[in-house]
Parts: sequence; structure tokens; C-alpha cells
Amino acid sequence: MSSSSSSSSEDGNGNGGGSTSARRGGNFEGPSTSRQRAVNEVWPEHFVEALAAQVAIDASHSIGRLAAAPALANVFQVCSTWRAVSRWDALWHRLSRRIWGRTQLLHDTWRDEFVYWHRTAQNFLRGRSAHGILAFDDVDNQDGYTCRCMTISDRHLACGFADGAVRVFDLATYTHMVTLRPHERNRLGQFARAVSGIVINDATLAFATLDGDIYVAIINGGGGVIRMAHEGDVVNDGALVDFTGCGSGRWWVGLYAGAPNRAYHIWDSVTEELVYVNGSLTNPESLMGWRLLINEVTEFVGRVRAVTAIISEEEDEDHQLAVAVAVAVACTSSRLIVFDLRNPDVILGEEESNRGFIVTSVDVSNDARYIRVDNHGHASVCRVGTLEEVCRFNIGGGGRSGSQRRVMGCMNLGYALMCAGGVITVWDVEHGRRLYHFRERIGEVNAVVANERYVAAAAATSDRIIHLWDFGADQ
Repeated sequence: MSSSSSSSSEDGNGNGGGSTSARRGGNFEGPSTSRQRAVNEVWPEHFVEALAAQVAIDASHSIGRLAAAPALANVFQVCSTWRAVSRWDALWHRLSRRIWGRTQLLHDTWRDEFVYWHRTAQNFLRGRSAHGILAFDDVDNQDGYTCRCMTISDRHLACGFADGAVRVFDLATYTHMVTLRPHERNRLGQFARAVSGIVINDATLAFATLDGDIYVAIINGGGGVIRMAHEGDVVNDGALVDFTGCGSGRWWVGLYAGAPNRAYHIWDSVTEELVYVNGSLTNPESLMGWRLLINEVTEFVGRVRAVTAIISEEEDEDHQLAVAVAVAVACTSSRLIVFDLRNPDVILGEEESNRGFIVTSVDVSNDARYIRVDNHGHASVCRVGTLEEVCRFNIGGGGRSGSQRRVMGCMNLGYALMCAGGVITVWDVEHGRRLYHFRERIGEVNAVVANERYVAAAAATSDRIIHLWDFGADQ
């Protein structure tokens, strides 16, 4: 594993020309010492806790997530009573959830959790990472070299291949843990068993094949044993071109092409019951859907991504309640649709483009934003639901060149990553600034995925390796 200090397009420190106010904590200045005694005597601790949390959240919204910690530091300088609030784990639990989207404790305390993800985000900003390789050697045929999709969690990376195999890697040890394969049965087309999507959490994994089968497996201790949760009906539904879910959320979502008005299939992931079938998004791409079953993938029909996002918090006398919404973003080359998974007949937002969208550029983040790039290389980051544009930038180039059509994109809470021409470039999604590009040139990629710590990419070659970059706080 090698250390990687990515090439910056901005200042010499690799900070991407970051906002000076963000690095100083923004406009949140320290308190006046003349007011410390009065404040110490009047304000109760639970009120100070609520104030500190709101100051940090406001700073993250107005300046960026990295501004939350400096804002908190200013609050804790007021007096000893205010500083004592910094030892309340409940405060750090709330801020870890609201600012970094953390719901599971991976460190000793929630303060440690908050600090870890703050430092990891700083590494992402500065391009400080370690590059490594994930290797495997259990390929049965030539189709097994082609990685079609990837999904990542805190502990595992799962990669789906054209021969139907799903290979799971342990991110802590960089080892290949297990290979899952779909059941043998008669299939319509050479690539019918190709993996179209994976949903993973730290306990179980679900994956779908192009002909509509869905399988479930236990990751740890499962011994590679899988069971079928849903048998596909490719004749009536068409090809399942993409499959996703909300991680540990309630829904699985499939995007189909090949049959009219059956674009969206939604399952309850707890009961594994199919609860909804409808949608005309992929009607114009029906023929392309059928071709995927017999031809190697050269064009991407559509992409769907789902997210469960906290949109607000409400408090009563005893509890703080998070209000969340489950939303899907589905896209083809000409149209993008956003819909609520609980009420999918109601379209929350819609975009159409005469230029056309690059399907493989579309992704969503856990704070309910999505990114998409058109065929002229113009990228937009928008809020899910309202379609309000947060920022825009140009990934370079123009027109429908080969490099533009092969753009692969993903995003996390703070950054968008686009791979074109073998180079992965990083943008800040708050302001649309180009920050840097990875030093490693890996050629064209078939799949790329990122979370708050890791970036993984599968090169479109037959070298049987997956590239992994670790931006963890210890880098």
C-alpha cells in the first residue's frame, strides 16, 4: 500500500483554494471576556448544549462541515460552564449524526467519532490518502474480469461482475473475503446473470442480476451461502438495468428497461415483498434493455440511486426526533426523475435535457443531494426533492466525445469524484471548486464508488484488481 498526496489544481498546500473563513471557523468569533461571568451565572447547561449544537449545525450549513469544529471551539471558550458541555457525549452524538451522518459508533465515544470524521474530511479536502490494491484470482471465465457495479459500507466493499459473481472485500485488511454466485438456472442471454446492483450493510448483502433475480447473503460467517429472495420475470418485466437500496433502510429499488410502464420496482427489504411496479422513464430505452442480455455493456441505459435522509429534527420534552424521507433519483440519457419511495406515484422533481445526461455520472449523497453531468461536461449538484441547485462546475472537455461518454461519477457528503480519461478528479460540492486529481492513472473505469473514508474504482482491464484509496484520519 502506498501513500498518495494528490495533485492539486489550486494552492500549493493542496487545500484547493479553500475558504479562509472556513479554515478559521468562519464568522464565529470568540467571546468577549467582559461577558463571561454574567453568562456563566445565567445560562443553564442544557441550554448551552442546545446552543452549541445549533451554532455548529449553522456553521456547517452556511460555510461547510469543516467549519463546525472551529465554531464549537469558540463556544467552549466562553467560560468553564460552557466548556464543561464539551464533555457531554449526547452533544457529540447529535452532532455526529447531523453533520457527519453517523448513526453507528465505531470509536470509544461520540466525541472521538466526531473528531475522526472531521479529520477524515480534512484529508479528503487536502487529497491526503493511501492507495492500495484489492486482488482476486477465482475467475472462471473471461466475463469474470468485468466489474459492472460496486457498493461500499464502513467495513466492506462488494463488487459485482459480468459473470454473476459478487466479490466481498474486508476494507480493514484489504483481503478478499468471499465470492457469492447466483443459482444455476436457464437464462435468456449470455449476460442475463450479470450483476446489475448490490445493497450492503455490515450484516447482510443483497444483489440482483440483469434478468431480475434477487439474492440475499449473510456477509460474516455466511460461508458464501445465498438464497433467492425474488425470481425474475425477464419476459414480462424486461432487463433489470440497475438495483439499489437505502443501505440499512427499508427499501430496495430496481430500474427496468424492456417492458412498457414497468420502469420502477420497489420492494420492502424487511419482508422482501414487491410493493410497487410502474413508471415510464425507460420506455424509450426498451430495445437497449433487451440488448444488454446478449451483448457486453458498451452503453448504460439508466441509473437509480436511493437515500434515506434526515430533513429536520423535532423535539418533545424527553426526546429528539429525526424526521427522515426515503427518496430515489432515477436517470436515463434524456430524463431525470426524483420520487418518494413511500408514495412513488408522486414525482418530487423532474429534469429533461436536450444535451442529454451522462447516466454514469449520477449519484446521491446521504444529505439528500444528487449530482448529474450533461454531455457537454456541465455538472450540477442539486437538493433532492426541490431540485434547487447548490453549485455547478465543468468537468472539462465538451461535446459527445468518447471521454465524456465514459465519465464515471460518485459523491459523498462533501465531495464529488469524476473519472474521465483514466484520471479521477475531486470537486467540492458546496461551492463547485476543483480541488485536485488522484496521482494514480488507472485507465478507463467500469465502476467507481465512495463513502466518507474510501474511494474504490474498477479499471476496465483484465488485471483482476480493484483500486482503493483510504482517506482515514490516521493517514
